[in-house]
Amino acid sequence: MKKTYDAVICDYGNTLVWYYTRDQWPAIREECIAEVAAYLNSKGLFEGDAGSLAERVRSEERIDSGEHRVVPLEERLVRIFSLERAALEADVAPAMCRLFMQPIFALARRHDDVLPTLNSLRERGLRTGILSNTPWGSPSILWREELDRHRLLSAVDAAVFCCDCGWRKPARQPFDLILEKLGVNADRSLFVGDDPRWDIAGPRAIGMEAVLIDRTGKNADAIHGLRELLDRL
Repeated sequence: MKKTYDAVICDYGNTLVWYYTRDQWPAIREECIAEVAAYLNSKGLFEGDAGSLAERVRSEERIDSGEHRVVPLEERLVRIFSLERAALEADVAPAMCRLFMQPIFALARRHDDVLPTLNSLRERGLRTGILSNTPWGSPSILWREELDRHRLLSAVDAAVFCCDCGWRKPARQPFDLILEKLGVNADRSLFVGDDPRWDIAGPRAIGMEAVLIDRTGKNADAIHGLRELLDRL
């Protein structure tokens, strides 16, 4: 007998919208840093090129919060470019974050099965949500704009990003927050995501069932498209 759920919650990046693989990240990150460097050069706040910052960038990758705490993108960029936060004009930090994200957002491709499946879930009376970490603690406001660009903000009942609570999956805090916003319990909710570390271990630790999605088709134990989820409900 199939279990009855009240809600289905999805990871975002590569589960609903494709961006990049883990192996592609270093090259993309270089583009992101270069965008910020050019902007700061134009403002007279940085002299040099992005290549000279390689070790500082690698240091940010090595940051270990120990408890999955979010390290905000703004803080990372201030450190990388040795900026005096107190001396920055109010619009500089938001501009840096937005420019950093441009190369990432340019890669986006929404999977064809996403909107039809989310609509079907709603038609079945299920609550729907999105819960996602963000690259380098990038701001939630930019990701909500990205959801809206892909017609996903209105396709779900709630969306939570790690910066909204200061913790990254697989910590329980972001899961608790999305459940609160949806008004559902963990044991009556199903999580779908593409990363076993964050999207399977995390929800299961708080009593939520989880399904791995592998759109490459290589993992026989995973679903290979979002529509397959409908057959499991």
